[in-house]
Amino acid sequence: MVLLLILSVLLLKEDVRGSAQSSERRVVAHMPGDIIIGALFSVHHQPTVDKVHERKCGAVREQYGIQRVEAMLHTLERINSDPTLLPNITLGCEIRDSCWHSAVALEQSIEFIRDSLISSEEEEGLVRCVDGSSSSFRSKKPIVGVIGPGSSSVAIQVQNLLQLFNIPQIAYSATSMDLSDKTLFKYFMRVVPSDAQQARAMVDIVKRYNWTYVSAVHTEGKFFYMHEICLLMHSSTSLLKFQVLEGSLFLIILDIVSCFNYTNMIQRD
Repeated sequence: MVLLLILSVLLLKEDVRGSAQSSERRVVAHMPGDIIIGALFSVHHQPTVDKVHERKCGAVREQYGIQRVEAMLHTLERINSDPTLLPNITLGCEIRDSCWHSAVALEQSIEFIRDSLISSEEEEGLVRCVDGSSSSFRSKKPIVGVIGPGSSSVAIQVQNLLQLFNIPQIAYSATSMDLSDKTLFKYFMRVVPSDAQQARAMVDIVKRYNWTYVSAVHTEGKFFYMHEICLLMHSSTSLLKFQVLEGSLFLIILDIVSCFNYTNMIQRD
């Protein structure tokens, strides 16, 4: 009950610094602390087609979105209440809504970066009043890292922005194998296995039961397991391990990956 009350109060706090190009005023959940952790959760659904240009998010995601906000607040509360974990240090957070949409997530990421840049200037004494005197105003503390967002495609775009300012990012559900490339995403980490691991598991099952025909259903887009399976089968390091996958199964997987549909497979049958 206490957590729900805190959440209700925090989610009523609006970010009045919204972009001039957007009619949407973003809602921010903020918990004060010595160290601030940023978070991008999809509290709302992505904008509808007629609202994309306004970056106006859809309805509230009562399960997916709210639960993640509550989980983070509860976790920080438990950590802060245990004097043996981080003595004399209080963890805080700033939770922003990504709406499962890249434009909104990038807009929110810019707010994280802006706070960090202003705080750095304050520490160096670069923020002063017009008359030259020091300012007594203190902006928000800079974030030490960002948790989220959930989508692989959105996480990649956010990481491309955050790494320019050396801000670490930890994803909780971004599984794309592309994000494993540390030469491109050196400030990115995740707490879930990549699609490569899940693809290997699927291949192991096929090998174990000696299946020769497999039907696969996937969603449209770049990030899905069949793509990773195809890469594994063509990889020089994986070729020997998966060379038993050949013949009709191999052709079916290639059709699915290359064409993104089942037209060739159906015509062949």
